[in-house]
Amino acid sequence: MSAYAIGNLHPKPVLDDEVFTYMERIQDTLDPFGGRFLVHGAPAREVREGSWPGALVVIGFPTYEDARGWYDSAAYQALIPLRTRHMNGDVLLIEGVPEGYEAAATAALLRAAQS
Repeated sequence: MSAYAIGNLHPKPVLDDEVFTYMERIQDTLDPFGGRFLVHGAPAREVREGSWPGALVVIGFPTYEDARGWYDSAAYQALIPLRTRHMNGDVLLIEGVPEGYEAAATAALLRAAQS
């Protein structure tokens, strides 16, 4: 099952040179784990509900273990301070849904569990 690293980042108007270095080097840390950018630093084109005060980053991985391996790798851990010294944000690792997933089936299970 696929997995994702998702970041809601808050870059400053002028990026520090260390952030550029981080961006230049991150792909080399992703490659061994099959990671690839699906969304990279895009501001929301439209916020339809609530608010979104940041730039979205979504990186896809073949499995949750790959996502975890990448984040915990020495290569990526060495890069993290280049970003975090200059921008705040939230980063999470999350597993995707299996092939054929149906929200209605999940609703039925949750409904049954609550009764």
